[in-house]
Amino acid sequence: MLPPPWLTFPLGAPHRVLSFAPHNGGFRDAQRILWREVRDADLTPELDAFAWLRGELTAIGAQDEVCFLTSRKLSAHVRRKATVEDTTATAMVTAGLSNAERIGTRLPRTWKDWGTINIALRLSQPLSDVALIEALSLVAEARTAAVLDAGVELPTGRATGTGTDCIAVAAPPGEHAFVGKHTAAGEALGRAAYDATAEAVHHWLLESEAW
Repeated sequence: MLPPPWLTFPLGAPHRVLSFAPHNGGFRDAQRILWREVRDADLTPELDAFAWLRGELTAIGAQDEVCFLTSRKLSAHVRRKATVEDTTATAMVTAGLSNAERIGTRLPRTWKDWGTINIALRLSQPLSDVALIEALSLVAEARTAAVLDAGVELPTGRATGTGTDCIAVAAPPGEHAFVGKHTAAGEALGRAAYDATAEAVHHWLLESEAW
């Protein structure tokens, strides 16, 4: 485990990971998913955040891992687990809604309006790359449901997420080609992702003066 400003989500063994994280997005093989905490003031318009993050990871020998950026305090992360039949899903989430949006709309923003929901989810069931794509879509659906249920009203309607959300899903490599909502794996990952996101959003709303 790395000390702050890092948060570590260990996978326990090499896993297949699919994400759109700012470092090592796409399909990757990794043993952990990391968060790097930053302050809003660090994210200036002149900063090449991708190059900076790459340098930070290289300095700790973690350049091959998948990594998120967050301005949320790391102590606010939420970890939830769900087991259905023989499949376990574990989700870790950090959440801030200072740049909340409703899908299909866009509010005027400044570079100071940073906030994001970062979700890492590990599934015990081995999955094919195709199933990982389906799993990522279910985690996104769970995120959206949790934010909708939080009832954050915007001028454009009820928020469905933020403009900078990131998701990473991980599973041992395998041949299972389906992980939909009718499967035990789909139920487990949806429940873990929803529960962790809902709690993380709830904590942020309690702390924030903006809502």
